[in-house]
Amino acid sequence: MAEPILSVRNLVKHFPLRVGVVFKRVVGHVRAVDGVSFDLHRGETLGVVGESGCGKSTLAQVLMRLEPPTSGAVTFEGRNIFDMRGAELRRLRRDIQIVLQDPYTSLNPRMTVGDIVGEPFEIHPEVAPKASRRQRVQELLDVVGLNPEHINRYPHQFSGGQRQRIGIARALALRPKVIICDEPVSALDVSIQAQVMNLLGELQTEFGLSYVFIAHDLSVVRHLSDRVAVMYLGKIAEIGTETSIYEHPTHPYTQALLSAVPVPDPELRGRREVIRLSGDVPSPVDPPSGCRFRTRCWKATDLCAEQEPPLTLRLDGSDADREHPSACHFAEPRPHVVA
Repeated sequence: MAEPILSVRNLVKHFPLRVGVVFKRVVGHVRAVDGVSFDLHRGETLGVVGESGCGKSTLAQVLMRLEPPTSGAVTFEGRNIFDMRGAELRRLRRDIQIVLQDPYTSLNPRMTVGDIVGEPFEIHPEVAPKASRRQRVQELLDVVGLNPEHINRYPHQFSGGQRQRIGIARALALRPKVIICDEPVSALDVSIQAQVMNLLGELQTEFGLSYVFIAHDLSVVRHLSDRVAVMYLGKIAEIGTETSIYEHPTHPYTQALLSAVPVPDPELRGRREVIRLSGDVPSPVDPPSGCRFRTRCWKATDLCAEQEPPLTLRLDGSDADREHPSACHFAEPRPHVVA
């Protein structure tokens, strides 16, 4: 297989907890991301799913270098992005862009759409000469399905779905190779979600983009993703192809998530067991020893408390669709019906 365009190895991001007003001291750390590794290939979409607070958005911020890592490495086309400074980091900003979650707060209400989408050209003037920028902005608006004649309107004059299209146009302005999508449809109505998802798929085909698509809705992720990583409490619990994760999940947490996905067919609803997890998600300040899911897992034994299960292949190689890495001592497939 070709070398991945983005490679993440043992990425860690801990936020210190401080007490005191004048003489602050660190009393602990929030382990938001705690040893995440994955590869993203050219033209591929990697979906990242999990409950709120599992570290998905922190992962996006670190990948964009909006937050410094505690440790670990992220390489883009073979170069460690955390070693980049000055002009080299500036060039990286052209290649990796982000689409933010909330279209109501990610756009400056005092700027017109033309200024918002054209702002990347002000920062990177080599991409588009000043005389052609208005035309480039109108082309971008047309690409994402907006009227180019609305270039002088303000964000409050657009709907939520249209605002997210503006955010996508801004991310596309510099012709990036990778786009981090941080829950780009979670704030939109279901019908608008489908339109934005279809748009992202069309843009990926047209421009050869690679996506890291972060979401908490498993049905949304399946619509676009080639591979899926399931996160729990700062770690990846299971990762594999879309088929292997949705049809042959092996980690109990993934199985519980999939069992809660609504099934539109009434005849299939009664044939699927819904797994109800007990207890609450542990605090990332003081996660459980061993397997982090063991406090809510029906398979947990003393081994789960003593040894942290590594993310490795758990099944034999007899079926390529079933074989994928899972961080569970007792991983076994459990078929589910997912729409």
